[in-house]
Amino acid sequence: MYKELIIGTAAPTPEVLSQVQHYFIGTHSIFDHYSAGQYEQDAIALLDRLFVKHPVVLLVGGSMMYIDAVCKGFDDIPSVDAKTRKKWQQIYAEKGLEYIQQELTRLDPEHTQVVDMQNHKRILRALEVCSTTGKTYSELRIGKQKDRNFNIIKIGLNRPRAELYERINQRVDMMMQDGLLEEAKLYYPYKHLNSLNTVGYKELYEYMDGKCSLEEAVQKVKQDSRRYAKRQLTWFNSDKDIRWFHPDDEEEIINFVNLQLNIPGESCSSS
Repeated sequence: MYKELIIGTAAPTPEVLSQVQHYFIGTHSIFDHYSAGQYEQDAIALLDRLFVKHPVVLLVGGSMMYIDAVCKGFDDIPSVDAKTRKKWQQIYAEKGLEYIQQELTRLDPEHTQVVDMQNHKRILRALEVCSTTGKTYSELRIGKQKDRNFNIIKIGLNRPRAELYERINQRVDMMMQDGLLEEAKLYYPYKHLNSLNTVGYKELYEYMDGKCSLEEAVQKVKQDSRRYAKRQLTWFNSDKDIRWFHPDDEEEIINFVNLQLNIPGESCSSS
């Protein structure tokens, strides 16, 4: 959704966009604060409009929390003002991870049992909410799945591990050929932004900071991309509603969708 980040996010090309109507492509700037909770509100509002005209809409992607935001919903946790967010970011910058870990343990010990205590963004989010509301993050997290006024068919695409990892490596090489390094350089002054603290950019910024060679940085992008894919699979494998296919099994996928929609089967070639 970040309009500045084209190559590193593999954004749909103008040719693809001209063939199929997309949403949430290039709608925000890297300087905008945008969360999965905000995405839930925007996406549900859009779906309400789209379902007036279309019986089926496709949600496509691999961002786990954003998919769950639409399918399951988030708790209605209050938004945080920019002043409070800046305050805690400054505290983290000055005092480090251990300090904010201790603060969360003091303010909300229950949440420390479920949050990734090595993920400073998750910790800061909880601290921001505690400061804003006077309540613990745990109190506000109900964890109840929301009712949706549409049915959901979940399809997962996966490949054998060796095949998947080889394609990830090839994809990184292609992004470098397409100009990923040059794209990352454009936004180097803003590397502290959350939108740039992501695979493909943060590794190249380590190279620009003189911490490693370019070759080492590219290998790190590949390694971190493979690790992210592994986390995706771990997350999605816990969802028993997902039906898994190899991406090449087009006819099986179409037959499965038709069956779910109660549409008489057609061959893939005539679809």
